[in-house]
Amino acid sequence: MQRPIHSLFASGLFLMLAITSCVPALKVREARKGTPGTYAGSADTTNSASLPRALFIADPDLRALIDTALANNQELSILLQEVEVLRNEARARKAEYLPFVGLGLGADVEKVGEFTRNGAVEHNLDVKEGTHFPEPLSNYGAGLRASWELDVWKRLRNARKAATLRYLGGMEGRNFMVTNLVAEIANSYYELLALDNQLEILQANIAIQQDALEVVKLQKQAAKVTELAVRRFEAEVLKNRSALFDVQQRITQTENRINFLVGRYPQPVQRRRDAFAGISPVALQSGLPAQLLTNRPDIRQAELELEAAKLDVKAARASFYPSVGIRAGVGFNAFDPMLLLESPASLMYGLAGDLVTPLVNRNAIKAQYASATARQLQAVHAYERTLLNAYVEVANELSNINNLEASYDLRRQQVDVLSSSITISNNLFRSARADYMEVLLTQREALESKVELVETRKRQMNAMVDMYRALGGGWR
Repeated sequence: MQRPIHSLFASGLFLMLAITSCVPALKVREARKGTPGTYAGSADTTNSASLPRALFIADPDLRALIDTALANNQELSILLQEVEVLRNEARARKAEYLPFVGLGLGADVEKVGEFTRNGAVEHNLDVKEGTHFPEPLSNYGAGLRASWELDVWKRLRNARKAATLRYLGGMEGRNFMVTNLVAEIANSYYELLALDNQLEILQANIAIQQDALEVVKLQKQAAKVTELAVRRFEAEVLKNRSALFDVQQRITQTENRINFLVGRYPQPVQRRRDAFAGISPVALQSGLPAQLLTNRPDIRQAELELEAAKLDVKAARASFYPSVGIRAGVGFNAFDPMLLLESPASLMYGLAGDLVTPLVNRNAIKAQYASATARQLQAVHAYERTLLNAYVEVANELSNINNLEASYDLRRQQVDVLSSSITISNNLFRSARADYMEVLLTQREALESKVELVETRKRQMNAMVDMYRALGGGWR
């Protein structure tokens, strides 16, 4: 009898080994993490991404807005809850690796036929002197039950590590969102200051044009100009007064965008309206491209996702191997609650082991393994794309900062020239040595140049903020 059992066991073990030998080879592709050595030939290792946010942003009103946004922004709060979900997933995966132990209590009642083996035993066997099996038969039990899957092939451990890496990746995703949120608020704030400045320029220009209109009216009375000149000057004043409302609407929309990012209902945004004239972009150091790997949260998140995807492939491959499980239990069992704790008579225990290998559902396991491999390739491409995008962003902002600096210097010279031309054209017009159209065109060009100068300064500030974000600053 023993030999057939041993032969059957040996045959089953041989069959498991034969099936296990068909496990596919591990396919994991490594990502290309190399970057160009420098940005445009600069080998300076100083990197402004390590500059704390409080030092990068000097304006106290802007710092207050950012601090409020980090506490109240709804999108950031949603992302924090997603990170919490990932943390709980990591905890759940860790629990799967450990034994499951539970306390069980049970009670049941059963009436069996007398002409059965159990019935004959119950009606003819005394359990204890003066005690017979009750009719119907009750059963009470209390004890500990445990089950544990031995992680021989590291399937559970790899799944646990992958969940932990995704949780860490979620934290990096949160940092990347903080970086973008800081940049968006700063850019909107500088746009708001620029609009305030444009509003002041328009008001000052309207005052100049209003004075010119009064001069033209006097000259018409003196028959030096026609009604056409008066009408043209009036139209120019009306056009610029209308532009005031456009700027005011843009100010309202920009304020409300900031309020939305801050997580509050529309209200005036605290700021110094005269601060724009005195601001200038901070000089930022780009460092080396390799430093992006440690400074950019989105790159670190993509790298953690990549490592998690590798572990997913290993965990999926481990499903081809036999699973080893242990089940155990210990407690007390009796048909009478009064006898339940009489040891060792009521003591019961058990121990069992399982060795199960997949047989019929191997196609499903193969599909899961193929899906894990495909997702790992997706993670590779996502990482490489994130790294390339980060480098391109820094390169673009470096070029943008340099070009805007040169553009601002030329526009400032243009404003100086046209501002002095307004006085010259007015004097010439009063002495009848210049046509009224020359005065109108000079005032219009001067206004446009001043607005463009403000716009260029705003773009410089935006480029500085975007450069800081592209380097990986803002989340510290």
